[in-house]
Amino acid sequence: MTDSILSKAATMEIPINSNGDSRTAEDDGLEQDLQQVMVSGPNLNETSIVSGGYGGAAEGIIPTSSIKAPSMHHSNSNPSMMSEEATRGVAVEKFDSVKKWSINTYKCTKQMFSERFGRGTKTVDLELEAQIDVLRETKMKYEHILRLARELTNHFYNMVQTQQALGDTFADLSQKSPELQDEFGYNAETQRLLCKNGETLLGAINFFVSSINTLVNKTMEDTLLTIKMYENARLEFDAYRTDLEELSVGPRDAAAMVRIEIAQQQYQIHKDKYERLHSDVSIKLKFLEENKVKVMHKQLLLFHNAVSAYFAGNQQQLEQTLRQFNVKLKPPGSDKPSWLEEQ
Repeated sequence: MTDSILSKAATMEIPINSNGDSRTAEDDGLEQDLQQVMVSGPNLNETSIVSGGYGGAAEGIIPTSSIKAPSMHHSNSNPSMMSEEATRGVAVEKFDSVKKWSINTYKCTKQMFSERFGRGTKTVDLELEAQIDVLRETKMKYEHILRLARELTNHFYNMVQTQQALGDTFADLSQKSPELQDEFGYNAETQRLLCKNGETLLGAINFFVSSINTLVNKTMEDTLLTIKMYENARLEFDAYRTDLEELSVGPRDAAAMVRIEIAQQQYQIHKDKYERLHSDVSIKLKFLEENKVKVMHKQLLLFHNAVSAYFAGNQQQLEQTLRQFNVKLKPPGSDKPSWLEEQ
């Protein structure tokens, strides 16, 4: 019976439409139903997956809304993971920086105490050290000159203000005392002339003080800052040199060779830094000496000529001295603080 059914199925005619497709009315209906479903656009969150065969029990239905896509969870976690990695990288970098600083501080402190107690060796350039000592001594002497010049300026300024007040008083009395008008008038004119020449001399002294201040607190200070960096580099260089020497006389196993290689690299780095700063200090000391001689030659000549002309009563020579050195006088009252500074 089975054979008869198979033979009948094999010889069954399959209708073919005009387009050559083997379609039936049932297939056309199914296609229309599918198109309607696609147009209506069902909510994927409300669809269900049926476990088991068609028409199975209701408890076999699993709502798709309860299923979470693993790819979406992975994409949401990427920013947080990247932030954690960045934070971890910054922390590691800071830790390495602190570690290097601690090691460097330890080595330098050890070297400093070794030198102080006479157990360590120190790299010394005798000629350069002598020049540095001369610079420090010169700076102290120039600072003393600067203090004295400022005191002279303050005292002389007070004297000029007193002369001006005295001249105004003489002029007022010459108007109110007819019997002494000429005498008060002569003294008033003398005090006015002394006050004018005093203001001119004050301009020269202020220029002198300003130039010395620039030389001491800017030019010399900049060179001393470079010297400080050079001395720190020298200490670091000797510390790493001592460390390399101690490792070189120790055992030569694999771990020791790695430490020696690292020490050799650090030694070369600090040696290059030391030599570079050594050269910078030598150049700055040379230019500083040339600049100091040039500046002081001009300022000392100005100070001498201005003071001599003032006390000789030579007003023309005093004014000519200021023009010679391009000294511009400030208008009266410009030295007074503004009302904002007085608050």
